[in-house]
Amino acid sequence: MWKDFRSDTVTQPTPAMRQAMMAAVVGDDTLGEDPTVKKLELLSAAMFGKEAALLTVSGTMANQIAIMALTQLGDEIIVGEEAHMYNLEVGALAALACVQARPLPSQEGRFAVSDIKKSIRPRGVQSPVSRVLCLENTYDLNRGYPLPPAYQAEMAQLARNHGLAVYLDGARIFNAAAALQCDLKELAQDVDALQFCLTKGLAAPFGSMLVGSQAFIEKARWIKQRLGGGLRQAGHMAAAGIIALETMRERLHEDHANACRLANALAAIDERLVNVKQVKTNVVQLDFEKIGKEAAWVTEALLQQQIKVKPIGPYACRMITHWGITAGDVDYAAHAIQKIIK
Repeated sequence: MWKDFRSDTVTQPTPAMRQAMMAAVVGDDTLGEDPTVKKLELLSAAMFGKEAALLTVSGTMANQIAIMALTQLGDEIIVGEEAHMYNLEVGALAALACVQARPLPSQEGRFAVSDIKKSIRPRGVQSPVSRVLCLENTYDLNRGYPLPPAYQAEMAQLARNHGLAVYLDGARIFNAAAALQCDLKELAQDVDALQFCLTKGLAAPFGSMLVGSQAFIEKARWIKQRLGGGLRQAGHMAAAGIIALETMRERLHEDHANACRLANALAAIDERLVNVKQVKTNVVQLDFEKIGKEAAWVTEALLQQQIKVKPIGPYACRMITHWGITAGDVDYAAHAIQKIIK
């Protein structure tokens, strides 16, 4: 049987999700008549202490809707240079939102205060307007750094002192909350809006939620329709999301434990393979450069052992633990990696 470590998006829906999807009461969501979608949106807003929420097709769609709602054409947003919306959304910030991105370097996901201050544009006839500071938690999809509420609060206060809105790409925010052992509302309280994925870690088959004030969500719903994101009987998918929120959050520590197990096993093989101290959630990054192996070769060799990993550079691969990956699968993968590199 295949062991798929490429992402926590490859999970299959749980039996409870499948049952809920089959039994869901549905209506036309574009007309505001799907009761199951409404239930999911109310649950999401309450969970994060915000006024309203919106079901979207994906995290990418949620991110782009949010930026469109918070900016005007030609504005500039400040974003991490490793951020998903900057690197992996097909240039949508420029093509769809029509904004300019100003990327910042980070140290384990954290921006330096001095870098943010320097990146905020002084108002002038030749400058774009700095409009939004974009945070991400967990930060860097190839590292998975959880960022604590105190750090987010510091960044948010700095942004607001300069008149910027604060947006949080919280695709894996449930992993951050589990790693930090903090409440979701703590991670949301200092941002104007955020999105989280139902498909990452929580094993739902569809959707991301955009969360914020009532006025923000009303504008976001209009933009969602413009992008072709209007849904009809979406309650079938929303039902799985409700089950995900109600049943899958408490088990994320298992994925984190398996990631640590994997990192320690790989370090025992060769300490140059992985930096164990950087493994904070369910993401493990492997570096094969110092042992003279290319990522493409490693990936192909592991496929022969029915293991799937994601190459993220000439010599680097990523492995993510999730529901469906057991401690036994981790041990099997570690053994297979030891065999192919030795």
